[in-house]
Amino acid sequence: MQTWQTIPLWEEDPAAAIAPTRPARLGWADAVGVFDLETTGVDVTSDRIVTAHVGLLDASGTAVRARSWLADPGIDIPEGATAVHGITTAHARAHGSAAPSVIAEVVSALRDLLDAGIPVVAYNAPFDFSLLKYEALRHGIPPILEPSPVIDPLVLDKAHDRFRRGKRTLEAVAAHYAVPLVGAHDAAVDAIAAGRVAQALARRFELDTPVHELHTRQIGWARAQADSLTDYFIRIGRLDPDDRLDGSWPIR
Repeated sequence: MQTWQTIPLWEEDPAAAIAPTRPARLGWADAVGVFDLETTGVDVTSDRIVTAHVGLLDASGTAVRARSWLADPGIDIPEGATAVHGITTAHARAHGSAAPSVIAEVVSALRDLLDAGIPVVAYNAPFDFSLLKYEALRHGIPPILEPSPVIDPLVLDKAHDRFRRGKRTLEAVAAHYAVPLVGAHDAAVDAIAAGRVAQALARRFELDTPVHELHTRQIGWARAQADSLTDYFIRIGRLDPDDRLDGSWPIR
């Protein structure tokens, strides 16, 4: 079941909603799309969408568009996944919409933003975009194969504050940049927090690079970060020397 918050529906051009009050030359961070999924697990090729959120934030981080979905994933939701996001199999079956209709609507909402040139923020983007791709393929829906422009606060934070100690979970990074995050692992809460973290990063590090150029830079940063983490895991014996982490970004 999809639900709209008390915010107007998408206009034909999502950018039009914020254009009248947009300050001049603030860069990509003055209007960002946000996207997050909660799922049955962490395997992007086989796990399923349970909840999804796609929205639009203005320059102040206020949600000016917000749409959330609850899907019946068509399979049982493992207890471990329920422990994370709180959705049980029974609840999803009783209240969720059919997976194909949810996936088609999520894909359409994201295409609207990307086609308008509005960057979509997704924390650890390869997980959400890859899982959505495989869900679309599973149900015969044309997938988004090359999402662009995308902003990934996880990649940006690692690239610009490389040696900071501590976790890089959304909760930890949001706290570091003083972005409130109450009720983590709710798709809407996480999506909006990630968007506000991206905006905080833009301010902190003056990331006024044109968004398509920044998208391209993130491809290289993500690959370098995966290579560095691979080397570390090999040193501590967590990975075999012949194994490598996949650094593809923003989709695998």
